[in-house]
Amino acid sequence: MRTFSRRTALAITAAASLSAAAAKPANTYPFEYWDVFTDRPFTGNPLAVFTSAEDLSPDQMRAIAAETNLSETTFLFRRPAAEEKVKGVRTRIFTPTTEYDFAGHPALGTAFALWRPGTTRITLDLNVGPVPIDLKFEGGKLYGTMTQPKPVFAETHDPEKIAKLIGLPISDLDTSHPIQSVSTGRPNLIVMLKSLKAIHALKIDWNAAKDLAFYFLTPEAETGATYHARKLTPRTEDPVTGSAAGSAIAWLVAQKLVEPNKTITIEQGREVNRPGKLYVSADGKGEVKVGGFGVKTWTGQLPR
Repeated sequence: MRTFSRRTALAITAAASLSAAAAKPANTYPFEYWDVFTDRPFTGNPLAVFTSAEDLSPDQMRAIAAETNLSETTFLFRRPAAEEKVKGVRTRIFTPTTEYDFAGHPALGTAFALWRPGTTRITLDLNVGPVPIDLKFEGGKLYGTMTQPKPVFAETHDPEKIAKLIGLPISDLDTSHPIQSVSTGRPNLIVMLKSLKAIHALKIDWNAAKDLAFYFLTPEAETGATYHARKLTPRTEDPVTGSAAGSAIAWLVAQKLVEPNKTITIEQGREVNRPGKLYVSADGKGEVKVGGFGVKTWTGQLPR
């Protein structure tokens, strides 16, 4: 069982004192760790879910997310069942430094943590709005599909400028389709590369490209998937990225590279030894679905 350091517990207490009226009988905050977009422990994208966070402040949640040091940590604010049936389960997503309105693997992983036998749909009430997630067992393993916010297609970018930013010759880029920013809740710059060799050779100049959220695709894949992907950031490389995959499938359908409503697979995370797989589809009219498996790896308690 995982526990947090005394330093973090003191920092959380100092961040904002909990009133006696708000305090709960329990003396801990329970949490679960889930690996998302995978059916094997310690692969895919890890997530911490704090299942009862009603009396935590934003500063406290940021302190906890910094301690988990994962790309995202989620916090649930439970409400009466009748209210949750209408509005969904209130969920907030924090990175070690900030709060996100939406992110893919935290949404799916949180639904896994909320699942109980007989549950087929969970709606999360995120800052971006309601996100419904359908759940089922497939092959004895938990599988979920989220319907992401409608895609927004934004600006396109000059291939030569992008090639310089990512450290590749322009011949490695597929310039037959636009390099475009797309968002299904979080913006991603979709860049299609021609080969695995190119996607493995990326050397991004983050001083010049710090404001760009790249998502790289190539039709060459290592495991029989439809596409291989990477999501690099100035801080790290994200193993398996649900929001980016949603943007990617919306773009792929818009570019007529994938048929509407056809489910394809995207492999990601192999470069950081956290392989995972996403199952994605889009109807070309605004509905984007991103799915995958999940595995609970452990549970723990954070002292109040």
